[in-house]
Parts: sequence; C-alpha cells; structure tokens
Amino acid sequence: MTEEIIAPTLTSKDFVTDQEVRWCPGCGDYSILAQVQKVMPTLGIPKENIVFISGIGCSSRFPYYMNTYGMHSIHGRATAVASGLKATRPELSVWIITGDGDALSIGGNHTIHLLRRNFDVNILLFNNQIYGLTKGQYSPTSEEQKITKSTPYGSIDHPFNPLALAMGSDATFIARSMDRDPKHLQAMLLRTHQHKGASFLEIYQNCNIFNDGAFEVFTEKSSKMQEVLFLEQGKPLTFGVDNKKGIILDGLKPKVVNLEEENISENDLWIHDEHDFYKAQILVRMFDDPRIEGHFPRPFGVFYQANRACYEEVMAQQIEETIASKGKGNLDKLLRGKEVWQIN
Repeated sequence: MTEEIIAPTLTSKDFVTDQEVRWCPGCGDYSILAQVQKVMPTLGIPKENIVFISGIGCSSRFPYYMNTYGMHSIHGRATAVASGLKATRPELSVWIITGDGDALSIGGNHTIHLLRRNFDVNILLFNNQIYGLTKGQYSPTSEEQKITKSTPYGSIDHPFNPLALAMGSDATFIARSMDRDPKHLQAMLLRTHQHKGASFLEIYQNCNIFNDGAFEVFTEKSSKMQEVLFLEQGKPLTFGVDNKKGIILDGLKPKVVNLEEENISENDLWIHDEHDFYKAQILVRMFDDPRIEGHFPRPFGVFYQANRACYEEVMAQQIEETIASKGKGNLDKLLRGKEVWQIN
C-alpha cells in the first residue's frame, strides 16, 4: 500500500528568491512583482512547472526574483523562446515578462506572431512609455512631442496602442491593469492565467526616474474616479462619483452621459460583453481615436476574450496524425534527401 503524497501548501514567500531586487526605489515594478508572487500560490501549480521568460529591459530582471524556472533571454525575443518552450513542454505554465520597448520595438514581429499563433502563454507587458534601462529615451508608446534624451525637440513618432495592436494580431485575451491598484492587478493576473490561449495583459507601470507621473491621473484618488472605467462582464459602463456617469453608443461612437441630469438609467447604457469583437475594437481605441469627440475615461479590465485552438495542441495533433498515416520518420533519410551525386 503506497502512501498518498500531499503537495505542500505554497505561500508568496515560496516564490521569493535570495537575489537582491535591483530596481530604482519607488519603481512600479516592485508592486507588480509583489502581486505576481501573491497570485502564484493560488494557481495550484508546482513551482517546478512554472517558467518566467524575459527579454531585455528593467522589467526583464523579473526571472531573477521569482523562485521558479526562468530565462533572461535577449532583446525582443522572449516571445520566441517561450514559443519554443511551450511547443516542446505544453504542460508548463509559461509567463512572458516584457516592456513597451522590448515587445513593441525590436520584438514587435515576435509579439504579433505569437499572438496570432495562440500559444497558451501569458504575456505581461509593463508599459511605462519610456526606455528606462538605457536612461530615458522615447519608446514605441511614448506620446507625440515627448521630450527625451533621444528626442530633445519632441518625438514626431505616432505611438503604438498596445491593445489595438493585440486586437489586430487576433489575440484571444486582451486586458489592462495598473501597478498601483493591487487588487485589480491580482484579479487580472488570475484571469490571464485562466484563459486558454495567448493572454495579453498590459500593465501601466510608473517609471519614477525617467517618466514619473505618466499615469498619475489614473492612480491618484483625486482623479481616479473620473478618469478610470473598470470593465466588468455583463455590467453597464459607469464611472465617476457614485457611478453617476456612463457611456452609451451613438451608432458606432461612444458618448459620455450623466445619468441624473439626462434622466438615463443604467439599463440604457453600454453593457460590457468580453466576447464582442467589434465593441472591443471601440474600447481599445476610445482614448486615442481622433474621430471620437470628447474626453473619455481610460478602460481597465478584460476587453476581449475568445476561444481558439492553441498552436501547441494543433501541432501535437498534426504530428500524431502524420505518424499514424505514414509511420515514424527517418532522420538520416530526411537529411540525405532524394538527390544523390557520385564523385569519381
């Protein structure tokens, strides 16, 4: 008779390493690290089955601080490394840690192709709208006319909208959170893990050295209620003090209304549906589309999710079917090929 082996109960401390955390004091990365370490024990996954893979940047120090398997890879290629790992070890829980420069500049192509292939991995994109590790150059998400060391007269680049890019890449899970809202970030991390497929979570992260206060309007108590719209499945889009403001759709254009002044009930408002692809397109563009008039709150939460076959599963099925119909391959025969030359 064999004894049942009971797995030990893990806590956040079990995911802390002995490495000195080397981010600038006050960096938003500390909060993100703390929330990830709090969420990991609740997933019910052994530490040896969790992997964190990063590229290059401040955020990419992350694997050193997680007591799991991990890899600090090269600039922009964390998505490529993670794809290879997931294809060969599909049972692992794979997390990609990246930044707005790492994922959207040198790693842009890798990011969009991972999303369209739909590997079952989790992408956490730390967006601070600046290059922090290289000391304050403008990044692909920096706003126009941004004064930095590399753009002393203001950036003339049009910035990427990360979630719109993910929508265009046919990502099956798209969400946004922020470093200074721990409870919301924990909830989004859980949703990211629960989704079967490529999950894309953008996290607004404050770089207090080179871009301090970039997202302050969304995190400070004095402005948060008026500037943040929390998305909840099946709930009306409301915000403001006591949720007295809401959003309706005027055709295909969103419009802010005051429920009390305009005698509008919550039943008349836009009801959020995470599975509505077309409304998700509007939501991700609501703050930067010049065709939409007026000032809108910034949405946070799950914008969109869909069910689609994961790349690694389809690949495994294809291999199994090919072996069943043609038998196992011969590597030597494959390498030799069909053309032969005889040298006298």
